[in-house]
Amino acid sequence: MIQIFLVLVVLISVVLGFLVLIQAPKGGGLAGNVGGVGNSLMGVKQTTDVLEKGTWIFVSLLAIVCLFQSVFLGSTKVKTTKAATPTQQTPTK
Repeated sequence: MIQIFLVLVVLISVVLGFLVLIQAPKGGGLAGNVGGVGNSLMGVKQTTDVLEKGTWIFVSLLAIVCLFQSVFLGSTKVKTTKAATPTQQTPTK
């Protein structure tokens, strides 16, 4: 069960990172100027909306998986072992 949640979290995180990295920056500067020209010439204005919606979906999915993971895996008890304490032996004569 732990492995399933771990794989889900890693996959969602990788997709989320990819979605964030391919988005155009919202600020100004050189990247904003070059990106704006490409969008107006090619006619793909809706790409940023799809990427933003995808980002919100994957953020929500990651949060839900993490909450379920804490609920399902938080109820399992971990076995703890007591540390071995040295015992004093009385010498026998």
